[in-house]
Amino acid sequence: MQLHADASDYRIARYATAAIMLSVAEAALPSPLPGVKPGLANIVVLIVLWRHGWRDAAWVALLRVFASSLLLGQLLAPGFFLSLAGSLSSLLVLALAARLPRRVFGPVSVSLLAAYAHIAGQLVLARLWLVPHDGLWHLAPVFGLAALIFGCVNGLVAARLLQSGSAIAP
Repeated sequence: MQLHADASDYRIARYATAAIMLSVAEAALPSPLPGVKPGLANIVVLIVLWRHGWRDAAWVALLRVFASSLLLGQLLAPGFFLSLAGSLSSLLVLALAARLPRRVFGPVSVSLLAAYAHIAGQLVLARLWLVPHDGLWHLAPVFGLAALIFGCVNGLVAARLLQSGSAIAP
Protein backbone atom coordinates (compact mmCIF):
# COMPACT_ATOMS: atom_id res chain seq x y z
CA MET A 1 0.00 0.00 0.00
CA GLN A 2 1.37 3.37 -0.96
CA LEU A 3 0.24 6.67 0.50
CA HIS A 4 -0.02 9.70 -1.71
CA ALA A 5 0.11 13.24 -0.41
CA ASP A 6 -2.38 15.71 -1.76
CA ALA A 7 -2.39 19.51 -1.75
CA SER A 8 -3.88 19.72 1.75
CA ASP A 9 -1.10 17.51 3.13
CA TYR A 10 1.52 19.85 1.71
CA ARG A 11 -0.38 22.87 3.03
CA ILE A 12 -0.55 21.39 6.53
CA ALA A 13 3.16 20.53 6.34
CA ARG A 14 4.04 24.14 5.44
CA TYR A 15 1.97 25.53 8.30
CA ALA A 16 3.33 22.93 10.73
CA THR A 17 6.88 23.82 9.68
CA ALA A 18 6.22 27.49 10.44
CA ALA A 19 4.73 26.58 13.83
CA ILE A 20 7.65 24.27 14.66
CA MET A 21 10.18 26.97 13.71
CA LEU A 22 8.41 29.47 15.97
CA SER A 23 8.36 26.96 18.86
CA VAL A 24 12.05 26.19 18.53
CA ALA A 25 12.91 29.90 18.31
CA GLU A 26 10.71 30.62 21.31
CA ALA A 27 12.55 27.98 23.34
CA ALA A 28 15.68 30.14 23.04
CA LEU A 29 13.94 33.16 24.58
CA PRO A 30 14.47 33.78 28.29
CA SER A 31 11.36 33.21 30.40
CA PRO A 32 10.46 35.31 33.45
CA LEU A 33 8.84 32.25 35.03
CA PRO A 34 9.08 28.57 34.13
CA GLY A 35 6.26 27.71 31.76
CA VAL A 36 5.47 31.29 30.77
CA LYS A 37 6.01 31.60 27.03
CA PRO A 38 4.33 33.75 24.39
CA GLY A 39 3.04 30.76 22.39
CA LEU A 40 3.99 32.25 19.03
CA ALA A 41 3.13 29.00 17.22
CA ASN A 42 -0.48 29.59 18.25
CA ILE A 43 -0.59 32.44 15.73
CA VAL A 44 -0.12 29.85 13.00
CA VAL A 45 -2.81 27.61 14.50
CA LEU A 46 -5.25 30.54 14.58
CA ILE A 47 -4.53 31.39 10.96
CA VAL A 48 -5.08 27.78 9.93
CA LEU A 49 -8.32 27.64 11.92
CA TRP A 50 -9.58 30.78 10.21
CA ARG A 51 -8.53 29.79 6.71
CA HIS A 52 -8.94 26.03 6.61
CA GLY A 53 -10.95 24.86 9.62
CA TRP A 54 -10.49 23.00 12.85
CA ARG A 55 -9.24 19.70 11.41
CA ASP A 56 -6.25 21.33 9.74
CA ALA A 57 -5.58 23.48 12.82
CA ALA A 58 -5.57 20.35 14.99
CA TRP A 59 -3.04 18.65 12.69
CA VAL A 60 -0.77 21.69 12.78
CA ALA A 61 -1.00 22.03 16.56
CA LEU A 62 -0.30 18.36 17.25
CA LEU A 63 2.49 18.09 14.70
CA ARG A 64 4.07 21.14 16.31
CA VAL A 65 3.92 19.63 19.80
CA PHE A 66 5.51 16.35 18.74
CA ALA A 67 8.11 17.71 16.31
CA SER A 68 9.28 20.62 18.45
CA SER A 69 9.55 18.34 21.49
CA LEU A 70 11.60 15.92 19.43
CA LEU A 71 13.87 18.69 18.07
CA LEU A 72 14.37 20.19 21.54
CA GLY A 73 15.09 16.83 23.16
CA GLN A 74 11.95 17.00 25.30
CA LEU A 75 9.92 14.15 23.81
CA LEU A 76 8.25 12.20 26.65
CA ALA A 77 9.67 14.59 29.26
CA PRO A 78 7.25 16.38 31.61
CA GLY A 79 7.37 19.52 29.44
CA PHE A 80 6.15 17.50 26.46
CA PHE A 81 3.15 16.20 28.39
CA LEU A 82 2.35 19.68 29.72
CA SER A 83 2.52 21.05 26.18
CA LEU A 84 0.33 18.23 24.89
CA ALA A 85 -2.23 18.73 27.67
CA GLY A 86 -2.36 22.46 26.93
CA SER A 87 -2.68 21.87 23.21
CA LEU A 88 -5.43 19.28 23.60
CA SER A 89 -7.37 21.57 25.94
CA SER A 90 -6.90 24.46 23.55
CA LEU A 91 -8.00 22.35 20.57
CA LEU A 92 -11.15 21.31 22.42
CA VAL A 93 -12.01 24.96 23.01
CA LEU A 94 -11.11 25.84 19.42
CA ALA A 95 -13.49 23.12 18.20
CA LEU A 96 -16.28 24.88 20.08
CA ALA A 97 -15.09 28.38 19.18
CA ALA A 98 -15.03 27.50 15.47
CA ARG A 99 -18.82 27.22 15.69
CA LEU A 100 -19.24 30.70 17.17
CA PRO A 101 -20.37 33.54 14.89
CA ARG A 102 -17.28 35.19 13.40
CA ARG A 103 -18.89 38.61 13.33
CA VAL A 104 -18.87 38.52 17.15
CA PHE A 105 -15.90 36.25 17.92
CA GLY A 106 -12.78 37.22 15.98
CA PRO A 107 -9.21 35.97 16.17
CA VAL A 108 -8.47 37.92 19.36
CA SER A 109 -11.38 36.54 21.38
CA VAL A 110 -10.80 33.01 20.06
CA SER A 111 -7.08 33.35 20.88
CA LEU A 112 -7.96 34.38 24.44
CA LEU A 113 -10.28 31.40 24.87
CA ALA A 114 -7.57 29.07 23.56
CA ALA A 115 -4.87 30.65 25.75
CA TYR A 116 -6.95 30.21 28.91
CA ALA A 117 -7.80 26.63 27.94
CA HIS A 118 -4.10 25.94 27.33
CA ILE A 119 -3.13 27.21 30.78
CA ALA A 120 -6.02 25.34 32.41
CA GLY A 121 -5.00 22.07 30.76
CA GLN A 122 -1.42 22.51 31.87
CA LEU A 123 -2.32 23.43 35.45
CA VAL A 124 -4.70 20.48 35.79
CA LEU A 125 -2.07 18.03 34.52
CA ALA A 126 0.62 19.61 36.71
CA ARG A 127 -1.68 19.33 39.75
CA LEU A 128 -2.63 15.71 39.02
CA TRP A 129 0.86 14.51 38.14
CA LEU A 130 3.78 16.78 38.98
CA VAL A 131 2.76 18.94 41.95
CA PRO A 132 0.12 17.11 43.98
CA HIS A 133 -0.50 20.08 46.26
CA ASP A 134 -3.26 22.67 46.22
CA GLY A 135 -0.65 25.43 46.51
CA LEU A 136 -0.20 25.10 42.76
CA TRP A 137 -3.49 26.97 42.27
CA HIS A 138 -1.84 30.09 43.73
CA LEU A 139 0.05 30.35 40.42
CA ALA A 140 -3.21 30.50 38.43
CA PRO A 141 -3.46 34.33 38.51
CA VAL A 142 0.09 34.70 37.19
CA PHE A 143 -0.53 32.22 34.38
CA GLY A 144 -3.95 33.78 33.77
CA LEU A 145 -2.33 37.18 33.32
CA ALA A 146 0.18 35.67 30.90
CA ALA A 147 -2.70 34.05 28.97
CA LEU A 148 -4.47 37.42 28.80
CA ILE A 149 -1.42 39.26 27.51
CA PHE A 150 -0.13 36.64 25.08
CA GLY A 151 -3.63 35.60 23.99
CA CYS A 152 -4.38 39.22 23.03
CA VAL A 153 -1.04 39.78 21.31
CA ASN A 154 -1.18 36.51 19.36
CA GLY A 155 -4.79 37.15 18.38
CA LEU A 156 -3.94 40.66 17.17
CA VAL A 157 -0.99 39.39 15.14
CA ALA A 158 -3.11 36.62 13.61
CA ALA A 159 -5.92 39.09 12.82
CA ARG A 160 -3.45 41.46 11.18
CA LEU A 161 -1.89 38.70 9.09
CA LEU A 162 -5.31 37.42 8.05
CA GLN A 163 -6.45 40.92 7.17
CA SER A 164 -3.34 41.69 5.12
CA GLY A 165 -3.50 38.37 3.32
CA SER A 166 0.19 37.77 4.00
CA ALA A 167 -0.32 34.94 6.43
CA ILE A 168 2.54 32.44 6.32
CA ALA A 169 1.42 29.95 3.64
CA PRO A 170 -1.30 29.73 1.01
